[in-house]
Amino acid sequence: MTHQLTLPGGAAEEFIWATGIEDTFVPQTRNGHRALDEYQLMGHYEHWREDLRLARDLGVKAIRWGVPWYRVEPFPGEFDWSWTDQVIPYIVEELKLTPIIDLMHYGCPFWLRREFMSDDYPRAVATYAAAFASRYHSLIRWYTPLNEPLVTALNCGKRGVWPPYLRGDAGYIRIMLQLAKGIINTVEAIRAVDPNALMVHVEATGLNRAASEELQALAFEDQHRGYLYFDLITGRVTPGHPLYTWLLRHDAGPNNLAELARRPIPIDVMGLNFYPQWSTQQIGVTARGKVTYRIVEKEGPGFSELLADYYQRYQVPLMVTETSAKGDHLVRSQWLNFSVAAIRQLREQGVPILGYTWFPLFTMVDWRYRWGMEPIDAYLIDLGMYKLSNHEEFRWRPTPLVAQFQAMMSDPVGSIGQLKTWDPTQERNDVV
Repeated sequence: MTHQLTLPGGAAEEFIWATGIEDTFVPQTRNGHRALDEYQLMGHYEHWREDLRLARDLGVKAIRWGVPWYRVEPFPGEFDWSWTDQVIPYIVEELKLTPIIDLMHYGCPFWLRREFMSDDYPRAVATYAAAFASRYHSLIRWYTPLNEPLVTALNCGKRGVWPPYLRGDAGYIRIMLQLAKGIINTVEAIRAVDPNALMVHVEATGLNRAASEELQALAFEDQHRGYLYFDLITGRVTPGHPLYTWLLRHDAGPNNLAELARRPIPIDVMGLNFYPQWSTQQIGVTARGKVTYRIVEKEGPGFSELLADYYQRYQVPLMVTETSAKGDHLVRSQWLNFSVAAIRQLREQGVPILGYTWFPLFTMVDWRYRWGMEPIDAYLIDLGMYKLSNHEEFRWRPTPLVAQFQAMMSDPVGSIGQLKTWDPTQERNDVV
């Protein structure tokens, strides 16, 4: 096995400092919807060496990096690895970084009609995963089977803004069940190739607050919708589950749920994504009785509460797989300090947080580009450590966050501390 991280223990020196490159792939177009491929829009297909060197120069151990399925399998069962054959050895062998591979970051191939709703999706995505693992198992050990099932189900199944453009709770549930089946198949396919592969299951997480006591039950239900993906793949969604009747009313089907419950998979690492400006919402009600949602707590005070809640519920090791803040340097610097300090406090209390990912590494394109009409420059957003430069001689310029992050990484004992009493061998193979 080439340079690889193993599942870390509790020592501060083993903590996984990471970053990632935004890799959303929604290549399908329709009237009023442009293709959204972050690699293409940000020039990563051409400038990948320069982009990836930023991660090495930053000093992180690992990088979240995604594979564009629609490009590597342009026709069913026909794979084109010409680009990944260059990039993946470069990351591992030259830069000495550990990739955490996003096998699925939203987009399906053009040939998969109805995308996630295709009857062939769970099988097709596992076939692709097996082919990837067979080719790169000597270089890759860490995988994310599918990034953010909740966001995928929302945009593809409830809001109808990404293919297959379903709407409503029934659409959301149909997509989520398909994703869960595909993820279980993916994990089984990879493990058949490499039994030592490590799975980082990444979900968009958040907090739901009730504006009044009367709305607490609704906040409770919404919070459990946030758990749904993890509950499905770990076999928790049985008749006693808080959402079971909601699922049945929206055509989930008891046989579908029973099938998933019979095939639980372990969670090696639970990856939680949290953005302070977007991840906490308050549920209210208008004078006419309509339920409303608004973003609150934009400084992210509930971050510690969320991490502790997920650990208490699932009892598996955690990794912050995406976080950053929108705003000027002061706003982002304060969030970096606050979030890392929160992790230190939780580790001192015995919550096994094994890694921290500032995401993305550099400037990205806002998803609004997909249904917008303005030039791409109108949709650039800066959440990362590096900012796109207009200078002819260099593509990126570092922000002050680079030095701040490097100082934290150089003093792991001071920044994130030692993890109190946790044995990684005790939990990683448990099915919860």
